[in-house]
Amino acid sequence: MVSPKQLLSTIESSLLGPSPPSPAQRVELLYAIRSSLSSLQSLLSYPPPKPSDRAQVQSKEVRLPNSPPISLDDQDVQIALKLSDDLHLNEIDCVHLLVSANQEWGLMGRGPLEILRLAAGLWYTERRDLIMALYTLLRAVVLDQGLEADIVADIQKYLEDLINAGLRQRLISLIKELNQEEPAGLGGPLSERYVLDSRGALVERRAVVCRERLILGHCLVLSVLVVRTSQKDVKDVFSALKDGAAELSESNDTLKHQITHSLLFSLVIAFISDALSAVSDKSSILSHDASFRKEFHDIVMTVVNDQNAEGFVGGVRLAWVVHLMLILDEIGPSEAVSTASSNELGINLCLESVFANNVFQFLLNNVLQSPAYQNDDEDMVYMYNAYLHKLITCFLSHPVARDKVKESKEKAMITLNTYRTAGDFVHDSSLKGEQAAEGPPLPFVSLLEFVSEVYQKEPELLSGNDVLWTFVNFAGEDHTNFQTLVAFLNMLSTLASSQEGASKVYELLQGKVFRSIGWSTLFDCLSIYGEKFKQSFQTAGAILPEFQEGDAKALVAYLNVLQKVVQNGNPIERKNWFPDIEPLFKLLSYENVPPYLKGALRNTIATFVHVSPALKDTIWTYLEQYDLPVVVGSHTGIGSQPMAAQVYDMQFELNEIEARREQYPSTISFLNLLNALIAEEKDVSDRGRRFSGIFRFVYDHVFGPFPQRAYADPCEKWQLVVACLHHFHLILSMYDIREEDIDSVVDRSQLSVVAQPSSPQMQLPVLELLKDFMSGKIVFRNIMSILLPGVNSMISEKNSQVFGPLVEKAVQLSLEIIILALEKDTILADFWRPLYQPLDVILSQDHNQIVALLEYVRYDFLPQIQQCSIKIMSILSSRMVGLVQLLLKSNAANSLVEDYAACLELRSQECQVLENSGDDPGILIMQLLIDNVSRPAPNITHLLLKFDLDTSIERTLLQPKFHYSCLKVILEILENLSKPDINALLHEFGFQLLYELCLDPLTCGPTMDLLSNKKYHFFIKHLDTIGVAPLPKRNNNQALRISSLHQRAWLLKLLAIELHAAYVSAPHHREACQSILAHLFGQDVAETGTDIISQSLILQNSNEHAATRTISRTKVLELLEVIQFRSPDTTMKLSQFVSNLKYDLLAEDILGNPTTSGKGGIYYYSERGDRLIDLASLRDKLWQKFNSVYPQLSNFASEAELNEVRETIQQLLRWGWRYNKNLEEQAAQLHMLTGWSHIVEVSVSRRISSLESRSEILYQILDATLSASASPDCSLKMAFILSQVALTCMAKLRDDRFSCPGGFSSDSITCLDIIMVKQLSNGACHSMLFKLIMAILRNESSEALRRRQYALLLSYFQYCQHILAPNVPTTVLQQLLLDEQDGEELDLQKIDKEQAELARANFSILRKEAQAILDLVIKDATQGSEPGKTVSLYVLDAVVCIDHERYFLNQLQSRGFLRSCLTSISNFSYQDGGHSLDSLQRACTLEAELALLLRISHKYGKSGAQVLFSMGALEHIASCRAVNLQGSLRRVDKKLRRDAVDIDKQRMIVIPVLRLVFSLTSLVDTSDFFEVKNKIVREVIDFVKGHQLLFDQVLREDVSGADELMMEQISLVVGILSKVWPYEESDEYGFVQGLFSMMHILFSHDSEMPIFSHSSRSPENMRKSELSAFRLCFSLSSYLYFLVTKKSLRLQVSDDTPDYHSTPRLQQPTLNLLCSLLNAVTNSLERAAEEKSLLLNKIRDINELSRQEVDEVINMCVRQDLVSASDGIQKRRYIAMVEMCQVAGDRDQLISLLLPLAEHMLNVILIHFQDSSGVFESNRSMKTITYGAKHDSGQEISVLCGKLIPLLERLELLSEDKVGHNLKVFRRLVTSLKEMAIQKLAL
Repeated sequence: MVSPKQLLSTIESSLLGPSPPSPAQRVELLYAIRSSLSSLQSLLSYPPPKPSDRAQVQSKEVRLPNSPPISLDDQDVQIALKLSDDLHLNEIDCVHLLVSANQEWGLMGRGPLEILRLAAGLWYTERRDLIMALYTLLRAVVLDQGLEADIVADIQKYLEDLINAGLRQRLISLIKELNQEEPAGLGGPLSERYVLDSRGALVERRAVVCRERLILGHCLVLSVLVVRTSQKDVKDVFSALKDGAAELSESNDTLKHQITHSLLFSLVIAFISDALSAVSDKSSILSHDASFRKEFHDIVMTVVNDQNAEGFVGGVRLAWVVHLMLILDEIGPSEAVSTASSNELGINLCLESVFANNVFQFLLNNVLQSPAYQNDDEDMVYMYNAYLHKLITCFLSHPVARDKVKESKEKAMITLNTYRTAGDFVHDSSLKGEQAAEGPPLPFVSLLEFVSEVYQKEPELLSGNDVLWTFVNFAGEDHTNFQTLVAFLNMLSTLASSQEGASKVYELLQGKVFRSIGWSTLFDCLSIYGEKFKQSFQTAGAILPEFQEGDAKALVAYLNVLQKVVQNGNPIERKNWFPDIEPLFKLLSYENVPPYLKGALRNTIATFVHVSPALKDTIWTYLEQYDLPVVVGSHTGIGSQPMAAQVYDMQFELNEIEARREQYPSTISFLNLLNALIAEEKDVSDRGRRFSGIFRFVYDHVFGPFPQRAYADPCEKWQLVVACLHHFHLILSMYDIREEDIDSVVDRSQLSVVAQPSSPQMQLPVLELLKDFMSGKIVFRNIMSILLPGVNSMISEKNSQVFGPLVEKAVQLSLEIIILALEKDTILADFWRPLYQPLDVILSQDHNQIVALLEYVRYDFLPQIQQCSIKIMSILSSRMVGLVQLLLKSNAANSLVEDYAACLELRSQECQVLENSGDDPGILIMQLLIDNVSRPAPNITHLLLKFDLDTSIERTLLQPKFHYSCLKVILEILENLSKPDINALLHEFGFQLLYELCLDPLTCGPTMDLLSNKKYHFFIKHLDTIGVAPLPKRNNNQALRISSLHQRAWLLKLLAIELHAAYVSAPHHREACQSILAHLFGQDVAETGTDIISQSLILQNSNEHAATRTISRTKVLELLEVIQFRSPDTTMKLSQFVSNLKYDLLAEDILGNPTTSGKGGIYYYSERGDRLIDLASLRDKLWQKFNSVYPQLSNFASEAELNEVRETIQQLLRWGWRYNKNLEEQAAQLHMLTGWSHIVEVSVSRRISSLESRSEILYQILDATLSASASPDCSLKMAFILSQVALTCMAKLRDDRFSCPGGFSSDSITCLDIIMVKQLSNGACHSMLFKLIMAILRNESSEALRRRQYALLLSYFQYCQHILAPNVPTTVLQQLLLDEQDGEELDLQKIDKEQAELARANFSILRKEAQAILDLVIKDATQGSEPGKTVSLYVLDAVVCIDHERYFLNQLQSRGFLRSCLTSISNFSYQDGGHSLDSLQRACTLEAELALLLRISHKYGKSGAQVLFSMGALEHIASCRAVNLQGSLRRVDKKLRRDAVDIDKQRMIVIPVLRLVFSLTSLVDTSDFFEVKNKIVREVIDFVKGHQLLFDQVLREDVSGADELMMEQISLVVGILSKVWPYEESDEYGFVQGLFSMMHILFSHDSEMPIFSHSSRSPENMRKSELSAFRLCFSLSSYLYFLVTKKSLRLQVSDDTPDYHSTPRLQQPTLNLLCSLLNAVTNSLERAAEEKSLLLNKIRDINELSRQEVDEVINMCVRQDLVSASDGIQKRRYIAMVEMCQVAGDRDQLISLLLPLAEHMLNVILIHFQDSSGVFESNRSMKTITYGAKHDSGQEISVLCGKLIPLLERLELLSEDKVGHNLKVFRRLVTSLKEMAIQKLAL
């Protein structure tokens, strides 16, 4: 069985939605109502208290059905028993009620009384839901709601069964029982009087029960139309009616009146429907039994003592007599009734009673015109009127009734009029006095008024009503007094309330149907009186004639008919109906004309304003001619000249005539007429100056003193107020503020106080009105006096007073005026201070004013008032920082919180879509909350969502179940997501609000704590509901489709925030984060056999599972599929919609004009921020444009062309609507894709490490994004976002390959784990590359998109190049694998083979699309922006890397690209010193060009270098001006870091140039040594000479202080010089000395001390610096070795003895210096070999190390940042192993460098030792050693050999196992040198 709440929700969503119910909804509906059959049969029948249950509750342990025992405390027992006593409810049910209340509200911390009221309120809410469910079902059957016939038939059958089972009797008894003063009804004397309703508001229990009785009464009325009423039901209802009517004498409660009305109309409908059914095809249920007829007739004819009851019984008599007349023909034959049957049936007697008691007047006064009837449910009132229409039709169509009506008319006609002048009548201010003078109303007159009242409310019932028009013809004949004439004309005015009725009435009064009634009578009478008054006025001393009362009233009635006929007539036909309306104006200026007649005249004139523009101008003319002189139709009028004497004008009439009578019809009509005219004004250029006199009259004389005036009729007071407010509203809405207004106001404010006020024509009404508001003067005070009584007062007046709707309208206009003033005051406030203040400052002077304005959100009878209140709150919240404190101080905060929540909840329960979302209270509230989130705390959002305002916002514990607030409502809305087609925007903005709350630093903590709570599971719940649900079709409901996309976008962004900022320390956040990841990236394993996807996703290290393992389809991919559809077209191709070219151009001019985009333009920004076309503004602009360009369109002669324009505008509006929707859908699609990208990028970059199969997940996302971006449906903007996601995934995929492997059951780690990286299969890589190429080659593209795609392509190539971890050297791995390798599977050669295959496959794929790819990339590299050129060049660099057979090189050559690159390099120059962004970007491009050339040189070896050289690469590089810049290596200060720009120049320009030149020197080796004129050598030498300064600066750099960047420069310079400078015969540049000086510095360095002082910060830096130093030493040694071997250079043993024959500037290195270097090399070799051996041993024993030892290794490598305290021993061992492998690799690299370096030194020394026969001769380049010639030389050699022999012995002891290299040749060299050294030492 479903709960009442679920039942009501199901019924409403199925039956009240804007679209027909789906099959699933129908099944759910039928199941719900059938399962609730017993509840509806025994409606509101609950188990009574029971002693045994009471004892069980008192025992404090209760067992509820389907639940374990519940323990109660003393308070629970007391509350449960109190509930049982108060509600007459079973005690166990009361405990269940407490449990439900706790689930709904959370009772912890609440007092007993509050808990009691909450539980009682919950019980009454369940009752209300059940009653409303029944009521909704009855309405679905009875009212035509457009439902399908079969579903209506099912519901009707269900209801018929219910009613036949006794439901109607239950309804009748409930209406009686609930009215009794007992616990089961209104409550006993000791019962709690108040309950807390569903929103937590305190309401009176009696009011709740009365509302239940009213709904039951409505159900009773509707049930009569489902199943005809039985005789017993009729008697019971009649009894209840008499009881209820009798109560009305004691109470004026609106609900009781409405309940009585429902009982009355139950009988009326029962009688009429039963009789009409008998007439049609069924017999009467009520009257087929003569005994019942007689019995009920006697009952109904019995006179009741109570006057009210007698009146309602009279209404029943009327329905009963109509019933008897209808069934007279049916029962006549059956009972053989004679001709006197009507008398025997009592018809005549009953009719006599009806007319004698004038039942029509009672129904008119006490029912139809009562506030209770007018404020009842609209559909029920329509039903009442419909059956009154049937009653009237049947009554007037029966002969017996017609005879009675005729008799009544004759009596009325013979009644003589009392002669009174209109002046006498008007002076009688008492309405009761008028009635007393005229006597009681005549029945015939009452009948006419009764008919008028019925059809005035429902004019569509007049259609095809021949009976009524027959009665009109009868009633319009032979009137002898004005009472009947007025009543008849009033009836005619009612009949003219529809277009059909207006035409009939016009024809009726136009023809000769009536002898004395017609249009001619009206206009003749007006003309005659006008002529009389004119003659009297022109005759000196004559007295104006008096107006007879009858004539005045008849004229008013005539004018009412005329007004309705013109108002509702056919717009085309009515233009010709009344060609001369001048007589309507002729009586306006005369004092003796009754004010109410003037009012009727002006009201009638006002209807003609809308007939045509020409007629409007005519009305202005006549008003200026005839009406009182206050009208300022032109620039003249009252107020411009001071009057010497009192004249008769509107001011006089108002203050001297109407004020004395306390009646103001003339002034009211005057204002209404002027308002109508002003509203039609299109020319606003005069800023309203022509109406300034009218404004002053309204301001000073009408609205200003209105609170002090006396009013005979309160309705007139509010009509006057509404007219004034309408005038002010027009002024503020029609006229804007301009800059000149500010200056003029400021100038006037500076005038003297005694200066004369400006004339009305000089005053702008809009400015005067704003000045009033901004100084808190009379208009402001009066408007606030209207608003200050508050919403409760207005609700009371609406429900109990006839003028309630007028008060409602006045409040609405007042609020709208406040909003208009708030929109304009800020423009002026800064200039008008301090004399005038912004309106919010004026309002804040009295807090009650602000509270009153904001509390109107509670008024739910008129949505416009709620909207205004919410808009005011939005404006004030943006302008008043202390608004929340003000509300708290005023004790209005709590009620406002509840009111806003109630308004939002009520809106969420609506069943109809609002066309304009700007008028939707729910949307306005959501926007208010969103806009205020980020404003200073405490703000309105904090207040309305119940954040803790007493403490800090960020420490709030949100409890939406404890407090009724907008947060509770929003969470319920988002939890249910009901009525998506109606509440789509509410759902969307609900998600957005939560996102903004989670984004705000103050509210993020409490909000995320709440949403991650297990009670809500908010973050993951909607992934399955709205996340991956199919999108609505564009053709069916595009608005829902758009909102659905936005909902998903905000949901995804909300999830991304939780993933990004999840508090790892908080368990619930950690669980929420894990749940989100599990839902997004499902880890289910499916057996798929030979699935293709499975094959492509398998990692290379798990090939054995390739046939069985794959990842199931994940939510993240399903979410991407949702947005993979072609974006709708948003182009402005108007030619497809507009056939006429001239109109097309005009429309395009309007749409493309920039001035139309501002305020008042045709574009506006929606609540989502989309720039849309304002269709109303577009329509107006189009008409203005057409009328200005084609003025002949205003001529009605060109009707065909005018119709063409109308059709064109309609086509353009249809196009504009479609354009708006398509633009919104496109934005929504992008928004969801953005949200999807957020969640993917956050998950991939921050959270994916917690998942297994990461590479597979990343590949899936990459594959999907590339496929989507290559799709033709993918827009450019979408492709841009998808490329960014792909970049992130590709980067993470690269990082993930070498991360610690997870998922192993053991903690041990092996070196195999390092090489078994998570590399995708070659097939997967091929697929990625192919799709990426397709994405790059897509049709719709841009350079910005391609830049990202190129970056992705580069990232892919990097991924493919590194199968092995780049930090772990292959040599180390090979050595480690010797012990662990079990077979050929894990051989490194196989891995290299697979990598080679992958490279070949990549090349093959690229070659298939090579032409298109190269065309695009080369175009970007030559014609694109600088960043585009740069990345394109790097793409070409990567393509060259995988080139085979020189294919791409040939392509680049053939296309001339390489030559253009060289030209670009030679043309490069810094135009602004290189300090701008443009220069930096150009430098980046230059760097990329150099990198490409360098890549060609390296990739293709000497052949590539030869290609570049043949193109003149060196000449182009030499001419590059960037390298010639002076000071490119300049230091700012030796102690300060190098200037950033200079560093960039070195990194981006100098070093790449040197690299390229060095690579070209590889061609030098091929040349003949003796061919010194070799071209390559000559050109490189020329380059060196051309950049002498650069080379000289580098050689002079202090090596000990050089950083890594400078060390590379030095190495490159030394390498270039060592290759080519030996061929240079002269050393005029000093480079040789520079090289020798560097040798002295480096070779003599102590190996135990670090070379670079700043590198001692970390062991890693020390290793790098050591390697760099020895690499430089190796270059220098190579140069020296070349000189010794090729140039026969001979070195001295030492330089201690000066040689006067040598050149002083050339300081050569010595053998001692080489010996010093050899010593350093030996030390480093021994140390490196030992460290490498120790590291390899530790790596082999890694699984034997304890955690402490592993951490010591990590600390030694200074990589603590890679581990956290939570990491296990497996990850720690992996990190330690990788780091040790890296260090071992560094040591091995150093050993590989030191061994050849040592060989160079040994060979040089050996050459010198072998050359023992020579002598050291002094010349430029050579010295010879002679033994014994000089004693010092022998000693030097001995000392040298003494140093050398220990070094050689140490080198001999090097172990091949530790060194890791074959030392056979090296040892032979060492041995040879050692033997020779020993020999030399012996000598």
